[in-house]
Amino acid sequence: MRKTTKVLINIIVLAILIIPILSLAQETSGLIPCGTVANPAPCDFNSFMALINTIINFVLFKMAVPIAAIMFAYAGFKMVTAGGEAAHARSEAKEIFTNTLFGLILAVAAWLIISTILFILGYDGAWIGLKVGV
Repeated sequence: MRKTTKVLINIIVLAILIIPILSLAQETSGLIPCGTVANPAPCDFNSFMALINTIINFVLFKMAVPIAAIMFAYAGFKMVTAGGEAAHARSEAKEIFTNTLFGLILAVAAWLIISTILFILGYDGAWIGLKVGV
């Protein structure tokens, strides 16, 4: 019963995260920036970079940050409502805080490393929202 509950909760959370994406599927500026009815221009390397930019922005800013905020709120709620077993709940809440912060820092560091490497290779950074040295 307990394993089934965890699976159901994971499915519900995944559905809550996926449903808004499906409702915005018919926007004019979709995932693929070229070769569509809205933009019939042929696909090239810049279009590929725009696609990568869209994916990175979605994962970093529209998924990682809200999930981190939810986890911080959950850890804070767990710490405040510890009750009788304060030591165990407090240490678990602190672990959630540190793991969430570490994950968020890791996601931002990965974005920074990729943008730095691409800048060193000669890209101006416009496709990742970063204009460096211009």
